[in-house]
Amino acid sequence: MNDDDPLLARVRKLLAMAEDPACTAAEAEAFTAKATDLIAKYGVDQALLAAADPTADPVGDRMVTVVAPYARDKAALLAAVAAALRCRVVQLARPGDLRLHLFGHGADLERVELLFTSLLVQAAHGLTGAPVPGGQHAAAYRRSWLAGYTQAIQARLRAAERSAVAAEPGAELVLVDRTDLVERRRNEVYPRLAKMGPRRLRGGGMAHGYHAGQTADLGGRTEVSSS
Repeated sequence: MNDDDPLLARVRKLLAMAEDPACTAAEAEAFTAKATDLIAKYGVDQALLAAADPTADPVGDRMVTVVAPYARDKAALLAAVAAALRCRVVQLARPGDLRLHLFGHGADLERVELLFTSLLVQAAHGLTGAPVPGGQHAAAYRRSWLAGYTQAIQARLRAAERSAVAAEPGAELVLVDRTDLVERRRNEVYPRLAKMGPRRLRGGGMAHGYHAGQTADLGGRTEVSSS
């Protein structure tokens, strides 16, 4: 990802403003719409450029460590962002912190890391401002809050990506081919993947987390499920 790209510079500014604890919900919502659209447009633009020269944006990979607390919930957020932006994630079994292997084209990997880093900060602010209702277990409530947050983020990212693709004739076929290459690379590295089943969460924070995700700024080995 080109650090000098003016579009990405705007995305980073929007994300930085959204990460400010003094940012109001209304301000965050305004930053959200713009950052999401810009980063989706950037992804499609880079894909179309690479269609003419595949060596310009090859499939790559990188390791990401997700730290406690709530490491599994943060990993689910990373998987959701990655899936929406045409990357794939494999979780490597280890105690404590989680290590995740991320696969994707270079521009998409950078988009995922940029958004994921910002969303973790925004989620931390959101959890701080979300008091645990009386009678609920704090950890259970926060896990369900993060699950709702993740669902909202993924829905918004997918909508932005669909809009960006629709605006560029021929982009859909290009992106299908790129995704196939990513999955082929993942399967070469991990030919025997087991899918993780859905989690059962008992906390009552899902709706609150989903609402927070709607206003967030988006400017063994097992495959992490994105649904």
